[in-house]
Amino acid sequence: MENLTTVFIAITGAAVILQAGLLAAMYLAMRKTSTRLESLAEEVKTKVLPTVDSAQSLLAELRPKLQVIIENVAETTTTVRGQIQRVDATVDDVVDRARLQVIRADDLLSRTLDKVEETSEIVHKTVVSPVRHVSGLVRGVTAGIEFLVAGRAHKNGGSRDPRRPVPQDEMFI
Repeated sequence: MENLTTVFIAITGAAVILQAGLLAAMYLAMRKTSTRLESLAEEVKTKVLPTVDSAQSLLAELRPKLQVIIENVAETTTTVRGQIQRVDATVDDVVDRARLQVIRADDLLSRTLDKVEETSEIVHKTVVSPVRHVSGLVRGVTAGIEFLVAGRAHKNGGSRDPRRPVPQDEMFI
């Protein structure tokens, strides 16, 4: 049993040495990681923090300007809406007036064409018809004169056929 106590003490000593070795390895790993983190933190301080400070000061400068721009855009939008409503009302008015003018022009054209047709009928009745009658009368008188002239030429020794027209030079003999 005494032997066993020595073995247990030896095993316990080996376990303690093993734990000490593991703790030393962990210490070295933590120290290496700590060095890396410190260099990274230093790099962040030298590179990122000035950029963040610049961005923050830029935002502080631009904030009032951006608010003015936003207010201007809102005001412009309101103005544009009002103008669009006015233009829409004007266009509606113009379309209504144009439609009315087209209706009036169509009515005027229809009445004008009706008057032209009436005038054409009146001219036909009062001018063309009497002209045809006068023309028929003149033809009748001309035919009668031709017949008489042809008959006289026949009596004077000519052998003229009364149905054939008389030449111009024989007509006034």
